[in-house]
Amino acid sequence: MEFPFDINQLFSERVSILDQTLVAGRKSAGRPDLQAHIATVIDELGRASAKAQQLTAPITSASKLQSQRHQLYLLKDGERNGGRGVVVGFLKVGYKKLFLLDRQGVHVEAEPLCVLDFYIAENLQRHGYGLELFDFVLQHKNLEPVLMAYDRPSPKLLSFLAKHYCLTQSVPQVNNFVVFEGFFLNREAAQLRKVPLKKPDGEIKPYSIMEREVVRQEQRALPWPFAPPHSPQRSVSSQCSHSLSVGSSPSRVPLRAAPTSALGANRDQSPQSPLVERCRAKRTSQQGLVARCSLYSRHLDSRAVGLLDSHLLGGSHSIPDPALTTKHRSVQYILYIDLYFHGIAKY
Repeated sequence: MEFPFDINQLFSERVSILDQTLVAGRKSAGRPDLQAHIATVIDELGRASAKAQQLTAPITSASKLQSQRHQLYLLKDGERNGGRGVVVGFLKVGYKKLFLLDRQGVHVEAEPLCVLDFYIAENLQRHGYGLELFDFVLQHKNLEPVLMAYDRPSPKLLSFLAKHYCLTQSVPQVNNFVVFEGFFLNREAAQLRKVPLKKPDGEIKPYSIMEREVVRQEQRALPWPFAPPHSPQRSVSSQCSHSLSVGSSPSRVPLRAAPTSALGANRDQSPQSPLVERCRAKRTSQQGLVARCSLYSRHLDSRAVGLLDSHLLGGSHSIPDPALTTKHRSVQYILYIDLYFHGIAKY
């Protein structure tokens, strides 16, 4: 493969080894112009190899070589093209972790040296260049061809291995790699590792009582309104607070934690007063109506507004009139209690 620039200036050796740096000798080190020419050579070789293998896209390029830990062995003939040299072909190799099957069908994990791409220019094939390049790689890596794995080899590569290295019996694999007889026998035990069988999944056990209690405590710690509703097993203080403030804000402090000075002018009033007991006794099926007509609801009726105005204007703070209906008596109780705890009403 000929190029418009001098190949001998780029590659000083007959076989040059390229890696991520795209440097082939001391001449190209620190020379961006020469490295650009090297990248052009690699890209052209990758496109020619993909076309020869009838691939949709090249698997070898300068950008891919820079991003991967592979090595590319490039062979040149420096006497051709009027002494400017030509590129004969290349062989790209790299280590990959593979899961392979031996003859017994056992999964084996290995990381062999793999032949990833191999190409010799069409007009220079059958001249011994391919065998020369392949032997150079084997000597440089100190390996035998049977100990290597081949990534999706073409029919020409398979016939090349069978002709020169007598590699004919391959072990079937489920991936695109091909290994031959002797791959599992001639390797050291440290290089091969059997993959343990996957343990069957056990039964899904339900949460234990302790785990459920931990989850319940974490849910209780969530801020309002994300906290779930309390379970029936509530403390006495929470029940008392809920009884005294039906429909009130969730951030209301319970009665048990409130200081004595916050109870208004009457400091002798105790939480167990008859008024509180009567309010607790009113928690019947009318709670929905009471909550809807409470002080914090936007659905106040005229009678509830009148009760609120009477307290704000300094009116009577006596016990609600018995002539009122059950619904309005409950509303008046709730309004009176809310005003009582805010220091507005006095018993």
